[in-house]
Amino acid sequence: MKRTILLIDHPVGKRDDRASKMLQEMGYAIEWCSPGKGDSLPPLQADYEAVIVYGGAESVNDAEAKDYIRAEIDWIGAWAESRRPFLGICLGGQMLARALGAPVARHGDGIHEIGYVKIDPTPASDGFLGEAMHVYQWHNEGFELPSSAELLASGPVFPNQAFRYGDKAYAIQFHPEVSEAVMARWLRDAAHMLEEPGAHARDRQLADAAQYDEPLESWLRGFLERWLA
Repeated sequence: MKRTILLIDHPVGKRDDRASKMLQEMGYAIEWCSPGKGDSLPPLQADYEAVIVYGGAESVNDAEAKDYIRAEIDWIGAWAESRRPFLGICLGGQMLARALGAPVARHGDGIHEIGYVKIDPTPASDGFLGEAMHVYQWHNEGFELPSSAELLASGPVFPNQAFRYGDKAYAIQFHPEVSEAVMARWLRDAAHMLEEPGAHARDRQLADAAQYDEPLESWLRGFLERWLA
């Protein structure tokens, strides 16, 4: 029987990210859950190998207005405390930060981080990010570092780009799961976001993808293999 990874999404389009594809190529079964569409979060004792929480248009700061956001944050905190593998991507990472007591907020100068941005490993990275690399970004809020976590990667716009809690819970601010095809769809469907301060122009993003997408894809595959080993 295949081991199963739970994927929690905040659907704004197709479920065609590269992380779910890689997991299936690695021999895992996947199960999707969409709390924003009314799906119930599973019991914490459910036998999942790991959990990945994706990004989305919501904000952790909507928790008081949207019950499912509050419930998801609480569930993520409890899962992380169980010391089982967790990966939060963008909003998912911000939810883990909030669950661990850290604030999530917009950039002080109103800057959005959209496009490929270079990030650097920190001294605590320990192989998480072998060297500086350009990663794909699409967000206007960022997490502070929880006091109980280790910062693994930093950047010039939103300083906190990745952290680890315990041995197996990770939060990342960037989007390694986004393929060039998904990026092209975002550029089309959310073109209005490219007018925001700090957003890279469409042509620049496409040119950067030709240079930086393949190394980012390779990094994600290596991370998933190490994380689930």
